[in-house]
Amino acid sequence: MSLNPLGMVKTIVEAAGMGISYAYDDLVFMEHNSFLLQFTDNDQEVKIHVNSEADEATVHGDIERLQEVACNQAMQFTRGTHYTLIPEGEDAIRIEFSG
Repeated sequence: MSLNPLGMVKTIVEAAGMGISYAYDDLVFMEHNSFLLQFTDNDQEVKIHVNSEADEATVHGDIERLQEVACNQAMQFTRGTHYTLIPEGEDAIRIEFSG
């Protein structure tokens, strides 16, 4: 896998009216915690993982908006799985992905 296209993803996220709070390795955390993004081996595809505690009806519109903007940039934002954030100590979290 080549370098992740973080700049392009940031452009897409901002064009969709959202923001990125943090990027770590292959994960991109959004300013809200309803979903996060994950780079794939395909530089033109990003997975969208939804927080298990998020309201699906609210998240659905945001995801559609991201997918539309990404399509205009020749990228695909595809649905991934759900995830849960689990606190581990004072300054750490663990992310569990579920099918």
